[in-house]
Amino acid sequence: MNKEQNAQHFLDMIRQSRRGKFKIYIGMIAGVGKTYRMLQEAHELLKNGVDVQIGYIETHGRAETEAQLKGLPIIPRRKIFYKGKELEEMDLQAIIQRHPEVVIVDELAHTNVEGSIHEKRWQDVFALLDEGISVISAVNIQHIESLNEEVQDIAGIEVRERIPDSVLEQADEVVNIDLTAEELVSRLKAGKIYRPEKIQVALDNFFKAENILQLRELALKEVALRVEKKVENEVIENVGVRRERFMACISSNEKTPRKIIRKVARLATRYNSKFIVLYVQTPRESNDRISLANQRYLINHFKLASELKGEVLQIQSDNIIETIAKVCKDRQIGTVCIGKPSFGKWPYIMAAARYRKLVNDLSLLNVDLIVMA
Repeated sequence: MNKEQNAQHFLDMIRQSRRGKFKIYIGMIAGVGKTYRMLQEAHELLKNGVDVQIGYIETHGRAETEAQLKGLPIIPRRKIFYKGKELEEMDLQAIIQRHPEVVIVDELAHTNVEGSIHEKRWQDVFALLDEGISVISAVNIQHIESLNEEVQDIAGIEVRERIPDSVLEQADEVVNIDLTAEELVSRLKAGKIYRPEKIQVALDNFFKAENILQLRELALKEVALRVEKKVENEVIENVGVRRERFMACISSNEKTPRKIIRKVARLATRYNSKFIVLYVQTPRESNDRISLANQRYLINHFKLASELKGEVLQIQSDNIIETIAKVCKDRQIGTVCIGKPSFGKWPYIMAAARYRKLVNDLSLLNVDLIVMA
């Protein structure tokens, strides 16, 4: 390590020591008790002389949760008029000015109203951490970016508000709030989660027993993974360890590339590695020929890859196979991930030949190939 690296490392340690601590409660679904648990913890902290404030809490009208708010100091929300309606948002500036030791911030994946300092609440949380304020927050697994496809497959619902996986990576502590399917359904039927008129709709949709079981498994695995990664990072920090490198090859199509990017991001997290997203821009998709729709899809793909901490490579070439092989060699890629090849009737022979060449070229480089559904 040279002098500049030593100085930077020392500066990073100083900044880290000044930064607030970040704790996240994760739940498999609404109503498991994340907000209730945060408020319980706030009472414990207050009892032990810690300066704790409620920055933002959403009780959803649940009596048990609202009861826990009694006796806790609350920083008033900021009122905003937007499109003729009065809305309330967390008052970031007021919290920074008040500067408590710990602040409770609910609904981590929330999108702030237009005109706010940051677009997303998790960005507000990072601002608080940078100010040296510790934060306790909560999120359901359906709001985690790389799990979006899996949740959609389980529940048939695409969740719009999401947080990048990097938010979880920044957490000092991740805690799972777990309930059995039977306990959760009992709470729902007892009116402890939704109003009476919404109960049957919930039971028929998101709260089906089979959905709950699969979401519960996802939540347990996610928390276990985050704990495992934290331990690994602490053990191998500053030690030269060779890690598997992944690369996702994408097209300008609408949906498949997003699935591949999310799956590769999960693989990279599992192996404590980085990943690259490669788009080979052929002459038929040059800047003056590509459709506006495909341009928009690509921009969204690149944005998703960046949010998941992937590196984006866009290379102009008329030979996709050779470009993939060259990037693998130059960047020491260990595993390439692609979508299922499309073999039509007429181009079948050509497509099959290209696919065979890709397999052979990667094999010569000792690179694994994963074809994703």
